[in-house]
Amino acid sequence: MFSGIVEETGRIDALEAEDGPVGGTTLTIHGPRVLEGTGLGDSIAVNGVCLTVISRTDDQFTVGLAPETLRKTNLGTLSPGDSVNLERALRVDGRFDGHMVQGHVETTARIRERIVDGDSLRMHFDIDPAFGRYIVPKGYVAVDGISLTVVDAAESEFSIMLIAWTRDHVTLSRKTIGNVVNIETDIVGRYVEHFMRL
Repeated sequence: MFSGIVEETGRIDALEAEDGPVGGTTLTIHGPRVLEGTGLGDSIAVNGVCLTVISRTDDQFTVGLAPETLRKTNLGTLSPGDSVNLERALRVDGRFDGHMVQGHVETTARIRERIVDGDSLRMHFDIDPAFGRYIVPKGYVAVDGISLTVVDAAESEFSIMLIAWTRDHVTLSRKTIGNVVNIETDIVGRYVEHFMRL
């Protein structure tokens, strides 16, 4: 479980795909802060995707990417040198900011518009209506792993606002129109819909 409060922006050092019928894809990331207290088998959210640490050094770690992860997220489009948002899994005895984020990215959205609003940045996204239905005004959404309050929402679009502090500490503010971002909607709404169908 995560909170959507980004601890560090890391750097992609390598994205490697092995050939063959059982070949896999690995992602190696420079991120010394999130490695504090992190061991093999622990979870780190990378752009909002919960991934397992399979090897590490003092300042670098490697995770494996399943085919489903590559299909549903923007991780397969990354290149060495790209920046990513990083967050360690929550501790039971820690404070809880943000909102409940599982790290189970459901889909992606595309940046449609960027508007400077004072010292903040408003961003508008286009999203598949099948997922947009779970995004409501003043609710929560995780965008590339960042816990954000929804400003406005319609069937196939929504907007958020990055305040100055957040803008300076996450990768989202550096993305441009047309870029693709990872989306995890609020799990509570999805559970409510599921139980209403029973």
